[in-house]
Amino acid sequence: MLRTNQANIYVAIVDDDEGVRSAFSRLLRAAGFQPVAYASAEAFLADTKHPQFDCLALDIQLTGLSGLDLGRRLAAVHQHTPIIYITAYDNEENRRQAGLLGCAGYFRKDARGQDIIERIRCVLGLDSKTAPGRTADSGH
Repeated sequence: MLRTNQANIYVAIVDDDEGVRSAFSRLLRAAGFQPVAYASAEAFLADTKHPQFDCLALDIQLTGLSGLDLGRRLAAVHQHTPIIYITAYDNEENRRQAGLLGCAGYFRKDARGQDIIERIRCVLGLDSKTAPGRTADSGH
């Protein structure tokens, strides 16, 4: 189903690199999404007042609980928000584990930001030419 008129689409970013969190937050905002950034999986889990997330962008190699471990915990409580894994440590085992968790996307940290944005839009059923909150015929 194509979602073209969603005013607030929330994407959680969980990455222990402050520069990555900041850059990815700016990218998401520029694409019309509402990013909420966390420095760790534990900080994400501790935030009981966060919005209902439409998508999660998780670093795999985190200090403390890994992104894959966070994905497992969420699956265990039947939390099925789509997860995009982003990693600087790409290897076959990480890809296999992410696949077993039903990841919606898997990217290296050196991937083009636009490719990640397009994947998020696809996963959420958004028209790739339409920013969140706008309809395809709005002319913006």
